Amino acid sequence: MKKIKIIYWIFTGLLSVLMTIGSVPDIIMVPEARTLFQHLGYPMYLLPFIGVAKILGIIAILVPGFNRLKEWAYAGLFFDITGALYSHIATGDPASVWAPLVIGYILIFGSYIYHHKKLKAVAMTYAV
Repeated sequence: MKKIKIIYWIFTGLLSVLMTIGSVPDIIMVPEARTLFQHLGYPMYLLPFIGVAKILGIIAILVPGFNRLKEWAYAGLFFDITGALYSHIATGDPASVWAPLVIGYILIFGSYIYHHKKLKAVAMTYAV
């Protein structure tokens, strides 16, 4: 159980840092984020919305309990990364621009898988 929790928190902590670092520039609409959004063809009013949605998703994942909300948060972060990947590929960006998004997928899947392993281990503990 301890090993599962440690691995879960490594994945979840790194995921939280990654998404927070990606969302703060969106929320405050720094020039680099605006330029990237314009390059991808999205309207500027969407930029802070996506940033706030990422922060709310991370909060939902970090707060204990609320398992159904966590499922939605994981799905939302997955769709965010998938949308970013598709947008970069559709605009013709080279792999050097969009390949690092694979790290986001690894962190989301790792956190999600170990979240469920942690839930299963807790259920087994109480079942005995």
